Amino acid sequence: MNDAEEVISRLATASQTLVLAESCTAGLAADLLAQVPGASRVLWGSYVSYTGAAKIAMLGLDEGILRRYGAVSRETACAMAQGALQRSRAAIAAAVTGLAGPEGDGTPVPVGTVWIATAVRGKEVQAHMFQYTGSRQEVRSAAAEAVIKELIRRLSLM
Repeated sequence: MNDAEEVISRLATASQTLVLAESCTAGLAADLLAQVPGASRVLWGSYVSYTGAAKIAMLGLDEGILRRYGAVSRETACAMAQGALQRSRAAIAAAVTGLAGPEGDGTPVPVGTVWIATAVRGKEVQAHMFQYTGSRQEVRSAAAEAVIKELIRRLSLM
């Protein structure tokens, strides 16, 4: 069983649904999950909020968080996960934001930095930072796979 299959299986067994909020991966994590037969039973949906304006409009992200901490930060990832959870009927949310490159965005954040947050209704939001190297597509792919692994980790704690 691959990691995406494990996420779908665990969610189905627990009768839980999932919502995603993706920035730098632009839907790649949702695609990995949707490739699994039966994903429609547990994948509520996914927000692709690529820009700061999209994060604000789609997820209700406080503009002050973006100004204070930047788009690639623990605070933004956590707010994205919380926003996705609040705007869905899902039980668990995962959010990813990062800088895939090839160039920086004018902030001190290095290319390849990715933050992934998971939120479960009634529980504390958790976030982890990852640092990847490689091409833009390699960073995006690695980040999407990390979202799936973070979901497995979070589901193991439930």
